[in-house]
Amino acid sequence: MADSETLECITEHERILQEIESTDTACVGPTLRSIYDDQPNAHKRFMEKLDARIRNHDREIEKMCNFHHQGFVDAITELLKVRADAEKLMGQVTDTNRRLQDAGREVTAQTEEVIRCRVQQRNMATTVEKLQLCIPGTNAASASVRRILILLFSFEQYYAALKTMEQLEKVYIPRVSQYRFCQIMAENLPRLREEIKDISMSDLKDFLESIRKHSDKVGETAMRQAQQHRTFNSAVAKQASMGHYIKPVYSLNERTHAHTPNGLLMDDDTGDDEADEEILTAQDLVDFSPVYRCLHIYTVLGDRETFENYYRKQRKKQARLVLQPQANMHETVEGYRRYFNQIVGPVFDDSLFLQSYCDDPDLVLELKNLIVIFADTLQGFGFPVNRLFDLLFEVRDQYNETLLKKWALVFRWIFELDNYSPIPVETEEEYKLVVSRFPFHDAEIEKQDFPKKLPMSQSVPQIYTQVKEFIYASLKFSESLHRSSTEIDDMLRKSTNLLLTRTLSSCLQNLIKKPHIGLTELVQIIINTTHLEQACRYLEEFITNITNVSPETDARHAAEGEIYTKLNQKIDEFIQLADYEWGMAESDGRASGYLMDLINFLRSTFQVFTHLPGKVAQTACMSACKHLSTSLMQMLLDTELKQISMGAIQQFNLDVIQCELFASSEPVPGFQGDTLQLAFIDLRQKRLNPAACFLSQKKHDTSKKNNIFSQFRKNDRDKQKLIETVVKQLRSLVNGMSS
Repeated sequence: MADSETLECITEHERILQEIESTDTACVGPTLRSIYDDQPNAHKRFMEKLDARIRNHDREIEKMCNFHHQGFVDAITELLKVRADAEKLMGQVTDTNRRLQDAGREVTAQTEEVIRCRVQQRNMATTVEKLQLCIPGTNAASASVRRILILLFSFEQYYAALKTMEQLEKVYIPRVSQYRFCQIMAENLPRLREEIKDISMSDLKDFLESIRKHSDKVGETAMRQAQQHRTFNSAVAKQASMGHYIKPVYSLNERTHAHTPNGLLMDDDTGDDEADEEILTAQDLVDFSPVYRCLHIYTVLGDRETFENYYRKQRKKQARLVLQPQANMHETVEGYRRYFNQIVGPVFDDSLFLQSYCDDPDLVLELKNLIVIFADTLQGFGFPVNRLFDLLFEVRDQYNETLLKKWALVFRWIFELDNYSPIPVETEEEYKLVVSRFPFHDAEIEKQDFPKKLPMSQSVPQIYTQVKEFIYASLKFSESLHRSSTEIDDMLRKSTNLLLTRTLSSCLQNLIKKPHIGLTELVQIIINTTHLEQACRYLEEFITNITNVSPETDARHAAEGEIYTKLNQKIDEFIQLADYEWGMAESDGRASGYLMDLINFLRSTFQVFTHLPGKVAQTACMSACKHLSTSLMQMLLDTELKQISMGAIQQFNLDVIQCELFASSEPVPGFQGDTLQLAFIDLRQKRLNPAACFLSQKKHDTSKKNNIFSQFRKNDRDKQKLIETVVKQLRSLVNGMSS
């Protein structure tokens, strides 16, 4: 019984020790309390058990220390050996760190300096780039400004200065408009224009003042000239009867004259002998250059009305002053002569000024022919002549205006001579003669017996004939202008429309307002206008016949041109999908996808063209093939393309083969032989110019990538020499063509 209790106590103590060893120190109190709650003297046995357990742990610790002591000693020994090396390494690391910090500070400073230099370099490059963009504009602007100043102050060519300012304002300044100096220059141009206006107006004022002072002399010369013309025949008769020279009865003052800056010719006494050799007329005494110059400048600046109002106002003032007679004029004949001379002078000046405008259509037509010959001559030598033909277009408007003025007089003359009664026709020949001049058709009148009367008066066929003459006269100017028949047709229709709606209508309105036109005449005028309105369609047919252009033909040509344009645009859309790898080693073995899609599109499109005229379909097909060939050629010779491999050329060759197969398949019937295939012959490098050949060879030149051992092979060396020879020949051809 005692043994079992002892065993149980030992087991309990063992459990308590394990619990103390395995649990946290916070739970030791309850465990120890359980010991004292047990049997008496149990704690003594527990203390003995605890001491035994402690001694056991001490023995284990001692064993472990004995086992690891030698390793610990060895480790301490190694650490002592490493201490010196560690201190040495620490010193080296410290020194290296110090030197690295010193070098880093220097590198940092240099890096900051490099950054500043790079910023300055970038700013300099940007400045150079901007200056290079400005140089053409500034050079042109400065040259234009210099030219303007020279024209203004050295040669007084104000119109040329205005055109130069217009070119400077519209062409050169917008290129560099973001800079302040250009803004200042643009702000100064209106001031220069105003100065030119003021200068020209000042010249005009000087001219008016001078012509006011010398109007009596101009009038005297004009009256002498008129009297000389009236007595010229009698003087010639006297000279013939007497058999020797007789001085003209009325001659001009025996003095020569010199131009003054204000436009008049002043006297210059050079002797009677020189005056006999050179006799000036009244027209020679007046130079209207200041007036024309001022008129031209104000017209260009859009202020012509101001000039006209000022000129009229000043001339009216001068006229009122001239018409006021002097107080002692009635005392002598010389006073009356001086008075009449003063009146004739201004009238002659204004008449001469108005007549100096070219209002003769024949003269304008001769001028046009002369300019056309001059332009064709320049064009034959390779000079551009577009501006000359643009000038002719401006002259054409003036020519039409002179024609309208001339035909207005013709219409008035016809209306004045018309008797405003129906045309009597006695015989069939007279009827045919009238019908040949005017398209008149009336079944009832044709059935009547001769003599009979036509409803319109004699002015109707005359006006119709004159309208046709006007069309012929207008057509003469349109010849040799290198314009299409459609444009000439439009010109004729516009000018004829102006003749009918403005000139003829104005003449008719003035006619019906005249007091001698009675009710009978008004009825006949209404009948005449009705027949003229009905004849307008024949005038349209007449214009169509002489120009060979009809509205339907014009529309058809426009539709055909639109077909060609749309087709080429669609080809360009497919070409944009091309993505060649110009450095590929080998080709894909088949044509590019974009090209096959393009060819399929062209096939389906040309099948729709079967109902078009054969020539239109053939032209569209040839235009499409040429456009495709040109686009591929431009792709091959693109300047941004630096090098082409043999694989890329083979791939491109496959695409060209597909193009040739498409051309040989006759997508549109009617081509003879290989005509359509000739559109792609340039892609075979059979018709490349030397420059294109040289560029293509440079892109295909792979000699720099060849193996060095290829130089020892004879075939490669011969091939390279041949290529170099061809390249030299191409370079010489290119240089020869450029020179």
